[in-house]
Amino acid sequence: MSKPSKVWIVDFGSQYTQLIARRVREMSVYSEIVLPDISSEDIVTNHISALILSGGPSSVYEDKAPDIDPKIFTIDIPILGICYGLQLMSRHFGAKVHSDKHREYGRSTIQFRKKSALFQNVEDNTTVWMSHGDHVDSLPEGFDIVAVSENNAPAAIEHRQKPLLGLQFHPEVVHTVEGQKILENFLFGIAGLKQDWTAGHFIEQTSTKIREQVGNGKVLMALSGGVDSSVMGILMYRAIGNQCIPVFINNGLLRKDEQFEVVRKLRKMGLPIRMYNYSAQFLNALKGIKSPERKRKIIGHQFIKAFEEISKKHKDLSFLAQGTLYPDVIESRSVNGPSQVIKSHHNVGGLPKRMKLDLIEPFNSLFKDEVRKIGRELGMSADILNRHPFPGPGLGVRIIGEITAKRLSILRKADDIFIKELINSGEYDRVWQAFAVLIPVKTVGVMGDQRTYENLVALRSVDSSDGMTADWSPIPNAVLSKVASRIVNEVRGINRVVYDITSKPPGTIEWE
Repeated sequence: MSKPSKVWIVDFGSQYTQLIARRVREMSVYSEIVLPDISSEDIVTNHISALILSGGPSSVYEDKAPDIDPKIFTIDIPILGICYGLQLMSRHFGAKVHSDKHREYGRSTIQFRKKSALFQNVEDNTTVWMSHGDHVDSLPEGFDIVAVSENNAPAAIEHRQKPLLGLQFHPEVVHTVEGQKILENFLFGIAGLKQDWTAGHFIEQTSTKIREQVGNGKVLMALSGGVDSSVMGILMYRAIGNQCIPVFINNGLLRKDEQFEVVRKLRKMGLPIRMYNYSAQFLNALKGIKSPERKRKIIGHQFIKAFEEISKKHKDLSFLAQGTLYPDVIESRSVNGPSQVIKSHHNVGGLPKRMKLDLIEPFNSLFKDEVRKIGRELGMSADILNRHPFPGPGLGVRIIGEITAKRLSILRKADDIFIKELINSGEYDRVWQAFAVLIPVKTVGVMGDQRTYENLVALRSVDSSDGMTADWSPIPNAVLSKVASRIVNEVRGINRVVYDITSKPPGTIEWE
């Protein structure tokens, strides 16, 4: 049986790195983001089919600029360098790179200087997206210039004998009009990859891997009722049946009536789920805590403590399974390289050694929409798969400042009104994620000719495909007006409602 196609995207800190991975996967080819410290041996051992070197904010001539194992350019593997990736490859082959007075940012056109398989069926003078201040000012050894920019600088280069190519523009962004075709040409025309990344293949391969990993052991499954953990639960249960112990923990940070709805829906899907109430322990641990990162860390620690106690009630437990997604891993990782921690996710970071459980995360290389495809392939119902994402720390990151029982009650009521009105208006299934946030600010209002001094609540709704980037949702004014009116009139403790129109980036989807 032939090895499946697998592409590694080497991350040099570009804002577009995740977008490259998405574009590759959209063409049914598996892709994974890796750090620059990979070696040529790693590539061979992992049977990598092709490499894409991302862009990045650094200059290759800086002392601490991220670099790559030079032996990688000697092995027989197709490599596409984008922006910084092109400059890094050029430098390894003897070219000089320096800062240019004529920086290129935004839309531009390129002109071809030589025929190349990379630009098969791509129009000359095609529009591309430039974003760089450095450029290659001498030709790397063994390379030819394939295309130039409007400033007559190299926009695309190609090695004469090896499958090494570089682009000074970004084919992964929509502003590059024929960027998808260029990536297709690299993946299929040059690298000769197969389109074997499908939901069906993933289910088959992952189920086999789970059975091999678990053997005769038992798995404690952490289920929150969200899309990720629900799909993970069904996949795991179908793979190893009663070796799974599905568990739902009420952490006291759930939405209105959520604990009952979650258990009902998962049992209806055939999972013998057990519910445990740890709300008092979570809220006690969070008392007086205001820092977002501390809250996330404490919530993660409390989950571990809860699972540790529950695991002692079951014999022969060897594993803990959870529905961690790829964006959680990306945002949480802290490295010495180009990427930074955005925020810690409660389910990322491993388990304490005393638990003596191995972690199973079958979705930690997937995006949200890919998990939904797997759920559809498994025959799961739309009411589960179409649920909006809900963070593991729950309302704990939607209450700015200290978490108290009173503030939780206020937020639950406001959030419930918002979500129900979105459902009633038909907007819920159109947007990616929507929720309310309680702000530690009080404002003056007037109700029944009397002065009020109550809380401010913000409504947040975003449109996205994977959660890595997002735009605020243009929800109709009539819907927002009704939501605001109901919240102010029905939720004691709130007298003002605002709407968040920040995109990601620069903001994150959640406020904390």
